[in-house]
Amino acid sequence: MKKAEKIYLMLVANLGCCICKRPAEIHHLLTKKAMGKKASHYDVIPLCADHHRNGGHGVAIHSGIKTWEATFGTEGHYLKLTKDALGV
Repeated sequence: MKKAEKIYLMLVANLGCCICKRPAEIHHLLTKKAMGKKASHYDVIPLCADHHRNGGHGVAIHSGIKTWEATFGTEGHYLKLTKDALGV
């Protein structure tokens, strides 16, 4: 990973969870994956551990993206908000 990518990921995480504003970790967009590869380090949103992977179905995006997006909105929506917040 390049230094610029590390800095970008740190800035994204520092925004706090885009759902609840708690401390965040990085979520690579699932809808940007291609041929089994992870999305770009610039196609990420900040999610707390619960909204990312620990919250179970309906709360955690990795427990069911369709349900998560029906509840909270699309990954693309939050990607735009994230990039806007960082002035990208």
